Amino acid sequence: MDSFRGVVSAAAQRLDSERSDAWDVHDRALDMVREGVDVVLLCVGDPDFRTPEPIIDNAVSYLRVGRTHYSPSLGEMKLRRAVADWETQTSPHPCTADEVAIFAGATAAVHGVLSCLLNEGDEIVIPEPMYVGYPPILQRIGATVVPVALDGEAGFALDLSQIKAAVTDKTRVVFVNTPGNPTGAIIHRDTLRDLAAWCYDHDLWLVCDEVYSMFTYEGVHRSLRAAADRLDNVVMIDGLSKSHAMSGWRVGWVVAPAELIYHLGHFLNATQFGITQFIQDASAFALENDQLYVAEMREEYRDRRDYVLQRLGEVRGLRCHSPQAGMFIMCDVSALRMDGKQFAEGLLSAARVSVVPGHAFGSSISHYVRIGLAQPRDVLAKGCERIARYVEELH
Repeated sequence: MDSFRGVVSAAAQRLDSERSDAWDVHDRALDMVREGVDVVLLCVGDPDFRTPEPIIDNAVSYLRVGRTHYSPSLGEMKLRRAVADWETQTSPHPCTADEVAIFAGATAAVHGVLSCLLNEGDEIVIPEPMYVGYPPILQRIGATVVPVALDGEAGFALDLSQIKAAVTDKTRVVFVNTPGNPTGAIIHRDTLRDLAAWCYDHDLWLVCDEVYSMFTYEGVHRSLRAAADRLDNVVMIDGLSKSHAMSGWRVGWVVAPAELIYHLGHFLNATQFGITQFIQDASAFALENDQLYVAEMREEYRDRRDYVLQRLGEVRGLRCHSPQAGMFIMCDVSALRMDGKQFAEGLLSAARVSVVPGHAFGSSISHYVRIGLAQPRDVLAKGCERIARYVEELH
């Protein structure tokens, strides 16, 4: 009898063949932890805070009254309205629930939006460094990523002339991320406004990932929606994972023109078919009652940022960039005559500290590593001490 000759799809094969080794150091660190080794994990962006108790209590109350059934594909109207109200408060453009779609996390929202905007073979322009989760999504779609390297010496600021130069007749989308992961850089409101207008004039969608919008340290975040003069080509993605310590709840959303939301509804109906009712209820509550605990978490991350910058700033051979937002610090290790991957692997082996090599976010920052702040101060102190000792031994 002949053996089965079935094969997986081309999309699945693209993901297999393009698998990045970005998380190899992290995976090895987790193996060491399971073996009982004392490893300081400074690699992932999962907040160490507990979800605030009022949100948990709210979820439990809705769970107890039976909010456990199917929900509308686009999301519960209560949460869509809460997102729309939040956007209306932070933008000169009023927002309605018809312009909001709820997803199971911001990554799922990115996937849905790009699936509805791009065909196989289309190009998408994305500044680099970029979040490690973007390329796999685009590999599955079959779109071509055109990276635009940002200059670390200029604080990873967005250069409009470089973005414009990267656009070709195959480009369909320009995708930006502010505040940025991994850099923590914020795109200035005027730059966003000019980019949105230029993209509109050239029939391009402009999509902005803003999941770190509530964790800014140098001024208030200005969203793409608030900056743009017109919204016909503007798509904004956000969520609660970072700002409300709700990464495991998987709640994200898209704010976009109603016509695109219509198509996203069909995408959601075919893929997600709604997310849990009581989670959406609690998420609406979180957005409407978040002033105190979001501010407290933001200030704690600011203190951690300042502490790590001060400690590692004393280490000869390391040059850390001060992020304007977010929960990561980018550290240039080129003065040690090694790239980020070599540094991260050596640091884990010799000092038992896990960081992410810069090449995970693009080849232009292969001489960097990303250091996470999602750990308590005492863990960060131990990590900084071990990093300093490792670098001193290198010298």
